[in-house]
Amino acid sequence: MKTTLSLFCCSLSLLFCFYLPRGSLSAGVDRCKLPPRGWNSYDSFCWTISEDDFLKSAKVVAKYLKSHGYEYVVLDYLWYRRLVPGAYTDSLGFDVIDQWGRMVPAPDRWHSAKSGNGFAEVAKEVHSLGLKFGIHVMRGLSRQAFDANTPILDINTGRAYEESGREWRAQDIGIKERSCAWMPHGFMSVNTSLPAGRAFLSSLYHQYAEWGVDFIKHDCVFGDDFNLEEITYVSGLLKKFDRPILYSLSPGTSVTPTMAKELKGLANMYRVTGDDWDSWGDVASHFDVARDFAKAEMVPGEGLLGSSWPDLDMLPLGWLTDAGANQGPHRQCNLTLDEQRTQMTLWSMARSPLMFGGDVRQIDETTYKLITNPTLLEINDYSSNNMEFPYVTGKILGPERNHLMRRSKISMLKRVNNHHTRVVGVTSCKDPNANGWSVESLGQYHEQICWRKEDEQLNREPLCLYKRKPLLASSQQMWKLSSNATLRSSYSGLCARVKQVKANDVRTSGVRSWIATGRQGEIYVAFFNLNVEKTLISAKLSDMAKVLPGRNLEDKADCKGREVWSGQRYEAVADSLEMVVDKHGCALFTLNCS
Repeated sequence: MKTTLSLFCCSLSLLFCFYLPRGSLSAGVDRCKLPPRGWNSYDSFCWTISEDDFLKSAKVVAKYLKSHGYEYVVLDYLWYRRLVPGAYTDSLGFDVIDQWGRMVPAPDRWHSAKSGNGFAEVAKEVHSLGLKFGIHVMRGLSRQAFDANTPILDINTGRAYEESGREWRAQDIGIKERSCAWMPHGFMSVNTSLPAGRAFLSSLYHQYAEWGVDFIKHDCVFGDDFNLEEITYVSGLLKKFDRPILYSLSPGTSVTPTMAKELKGLANMYRVTGDDWDSWGDVASHFDVARDFAKAEMVPGEGLLGSSWPDLDMLPLGWLTDAGANQGPHRQCNLTLDEQRTQMTLWSMARSPLMFGGDVRQIDETTYKLITNPTLLEINDYSSNNMEFPYVTGKILGPERNHLMRRSKISMLKRVNNHHTRVVGVTSCKDPNANGWSVESLGQYHEQICWRKEDEQLNREPLCLYKRKPLLASSQQMWKLSSNATLRSSYSGLCARVKQVKANDVRTSGVRSWIATGRQGEIYVAFFNLNVEKTLISAKLSDMAKVLPGRNLEDKADCKGREVWSGQRYEAVADSLEMVVDKHGCALFTLNCS
């Protein structure tokens, strides 16, 4: 971003937004309204990155990506863990904490932290490059601080927090039975109903602000780990600071639009999927969730001092590491170029935050051109009416496979058969689809909880769970059946629901399409081929008119345009648009219609 201002958007003392250019794009842009964009260290370094490697990466971002709107450099998790034998993602006893139980940078990797100023020097260096500095943090309190029973800092006095004539400590506020499901030896929730619990969180986030942090990625508080109380309190803290700090939530497992609506006004971006890595299955799994959030009109939504954005996760492109690895970048992305284009195109059409995850120090020309493609970035920033386009036809091309597939308004998945199965998941307890549980007796000493919604209509046996057995994979879950027929988790506060799915859906096949409009009146249409064969994909202008009313596309509009990846130009598109798309590839059209 070509500006000397350190503020990126809305300030508490200035109740309006600055209008500044985003990289090389035009001025007059409301910066509060754009999806966040930057680089995150996780996909290339896991947790092992050092200060030297981070700052070298930041300099590359500043030199090559900042002008394209990549303005955040975000340090992902475990920056407080010493990189020594025995330390790994869920190890206990290797973290560096201060006397108040707060995480501080491990000095063996972050040498500037030896002065006791945390990330202040790193943030200063990042800011000097014209970038913004972000960090990953976990929920509540660390297990290490809990075991040490450290005192809690009162930021108003600078001494240990006291109330009711006594000093409060970590074990007074930590909720051990609500430890993070995917890092049980790492972190646990704090009791935010206690003034001491709120005092601890205040001491954490005031420290981050003092370090100069501009972006907080708050993990283990959303999805299956939903903790609305902690999110709400942290959001309130961030809102009171004298400069904005972007607030991001994770993870995204089991997230639904209904759950995300509870975040209204609280955050700026929130994950809506599990971790995305460089496999075709991961890419293909994002189509349905992206569709659902667009359909719910949550792109964007109301966020903390600005907008909020459903986050499809980082872009694992270029030079990468492996999930949970104790090493840095050591391999190339496993996705083909077509698959990478599909991912980048879907993320842009869905207006997801764009957080590049590859090693920027080793970025290749192909990856660089992909993540800086001007059409994709224009769509990501400024397009509107973004939605999945349901009227698309696909014809597989290949030996004895020359058959026609039509995508109905509801679905375009190849079906092997019509057998249904039921999957237990979680959702917000406000979701009407969560109501459907009841108790059934199995005799004098045993009972089971059964889901009967839809089952009676389909004339089949209900899905039942024994009361004494765990409902889901996490052994920490305790469940309570409520009078409104919901089954509520004491761990996350979410409710169980049963979803009907086709047992043999081949969800990585078929054709999909997205459509959007540009700020100059252009129409963007993306075709996606999820098949393993080349497929001829087509769509009629008259069908586009059904989802873009008022564009006069039914009357054989005179459209001209270009396909982005091939460079092919169309001087006259009168009735329909079509293109042969390679396996797992995509086509992206920019149309101007009179």
